[in-house]
Amino acid sequence: MTERQKDRPWLMRTYAGHSTAEASNELYRRNLAKGQTGLSVAFDLPTQTGYDPDHILARGEVGRVGVPVSHLGDMRRLFQDIPLDQMNTSMTINATAMWLLALYQVVAEEQGVDITQLQGTTQNDIVKEYLSRGTHVFPPGPSLRLTTDMITYTVARIPKWNPINICSYHLQEAGATPVQEIAYAMSTAIAVLDAVRDSGQVPEEKFGDVVARISFFVNAGVRFIEEMCKMRAFGRIWDQVTRERYGIENPKQRRFRYGVQVNSLGLTEAQPENNVQRIVLEMLAVTLSKDARARAVQLPAWNEALGLPRPWDQQWSLRIQQVLAHESDLLEYEDIFAGSHVIEAKVESLVEESFAEMDRIEKMGGAMAAVESGYLKSQLVSSHAERRARIESGQEKIVGVNSYESTEPSPLTSDLDAAIMTVDPAVEARVVKALGQWRDTRYQPPFNHPRPCKALERLKEVAAGTGNLMEATLECARAGVTTGEWAGALREVFGEFRAPTGVSSAPVAVTAEEGTPLAIVREKVARTAEDLGGGRLRFLVGKPGLDGHSNGAEQIAVRARDAGFEVVYQGIRLTPEQIVDAALAEDVHAVGLSILSGSHAELVPDVLVRLREAGAPDIPVIAGGIIPNSDAEDLKAAGVAAVFTPKDFGITEIIGRIVDEIRKANNLDPLEVPA
Repeated sequence: MTERQKDRPWLMRTYAGHSTAEASNELYRRNLAKGQTGLSVAFDLPTQTGYDPDHILARGEVGRVGVPVSHLGDMRRLFQDIPLDQMNTSMTINATAMWLLALYQVVAEEQGVDITQLQGTTQNDIVKEYLSRGTHVFPPGPSLRLTTDMITYTVARIPKWNPINICSYHLQEAGATPVQEIAYAMSTAIAVLDAVRDSGQVPEEKFGDVVARISFFVNAGVRFIEEMCKMRAFGRIWDQVTRERYGIENPKQRRFRYGVQVNSLGLTEAQPENNVQRIVLEMLAVTLSKDARARAVQLPAWNEALGLPRPWDQQWSLRIQQVLAHESDLLEYEDIFAGSHVIEAKVESLVEESFAEMDRIEKMGGAMAAVESGYLKSQLVSSHAERRARIESGQEKIVGVNSYESTEPSPLTSDLDAAIMTVDPAVEARVVKALGQWRDTRYQPPFNHPRPCKALERLKEVAAGTGNLMEATLECARAGVTTGEWAGALREVFGEFRAPTGVSSAPVAVTAEEGTPLAIVREKVARTAEDLGGGRLRFLVGKPGLDGHSNGAEQIAVRARDAGFEVVYQGIRLTPEQIVDAALAEDVHAVGLSILSGSHAELVPDVLVRLREAGAPDIPVIAGGIIPNSDAEDLKAAGVAAVFTPKDFGITEIIGRIVDEIRKANNLDPLEVPA
């Protein structure tokens, strides 16, 4: 073999951030010292949804799934002693992306950095928030305007920045097939590019610069061949769309640029050590093929299905990337799949099917119209229900979950409470107190910020018109405005949006012929309703707090409906008070609470207390989500009837257990029917 220069490795990132800006800054500096080559900032849910830490909905969520950034002072501390002109920073932020980019730019200016040199990415893909992740704030129209304004601003002022990262990652976690993942991401990209073009903010000859800054963020699942072909299909479709629809002649500007986080929700709580080989396989799907190689990769940790990974767990994931890039010969060869007829046939088929689905969406009026009509959401809920049914029937095997379940005790999880990192509950109080101090002192030395009310009035004025919102947002950042104040001002002008849940229109995914598990549970539901003498059993599925991961709640709601329950599901982002009010108004027989963000310890007991105070202590409350063992015991001690975690994958069985809890709460004899 003739000696050829090795390709440069992809950017290696670890998705990180928790507790406070100070704690996250320390973690970033430690990770960079270990050889990480890019920063990937995880923000907490209040920051993502535009609330300050002292807002009622932020309770229990502060610093849980990321770092709280409430104002310029937090952003300064987050990047203290980290030279931003040398960083490539990815920020996973959507509804409040413009605000976080403004804070980042102001901190860079304070460091003396030339902002034209800033490199990084803001995710800024609002469509997938409506469909799968749930951190949207504003209606689709204003959301698209914020995205458009950011793109046009960065192309003109921060030319190395990727202002949007069209994100199909969460679509796969919400059930998307490869075709749906490609088609929905591409339809989103088309909606964004059309909006930028139609805004008139970019001269026609500069439109190639806009296309060149659009990047994608994808999910790589465990079906290695299919995922690798998906990436090749993505590249082929993007090349065709940008050339034919937008007339981009420069092949460099048409390149499909993507970063990847390999599948997190596919990681299992049962035998979690198997997650390591899953992560490696998924990483290979986006690195082995040179022609479709990711530009940046971040890997989850083996224990993410158990709780928050520790620094050591994140280091292990970083080392997986480093071994592949530096010890193997992967980067020494041209594309090793070129010329494979198997790969070519699969790619062709994905391209053809994806274009057909994109045409369907185009005929509906595009991605935004397909979001508002509920079409995209109902398609995802249906695909997810079908996948869950395949897992429950054993047709789709998951090692350690529905096959090869016997196991030796794992030394990795012998002490479950020490196998994950926990966020100190006292952090929230400290962050709230610090926010109060910021509000009280932002006008005083050494900051001397002008009073924020003037900047906020200006922001509202621009929002009510048609001007670009970025300059007014930068003015707010410099004035010491808080995240909640910025988003609150825009909420006043734009209003808020509750996305369709997709539950009512989802088809039945599991058969209920005589003798099947669902038929047996349906019988239990019918007999229990009869015994209680009040029509159908009613079940409220609630999502308290800011956790927008609604996939599990939706699947429980759909299966409970198919089992004969009347289901009350109002979507995400509810306070415990709203959930209890709905439970009483609908006179439900059970309440199911789903939380994946870690706020269960505070919000679930609050629901129990409110039910007792309302004179309804007998309504059984069921909790589900990523709930560590010790927390599950605490919840049961507080009065929760049952706790389900990702290891409880049999949804029909869970519904059967809920019926048992309803019978127990109403002093009915257990039914002698296997479930």
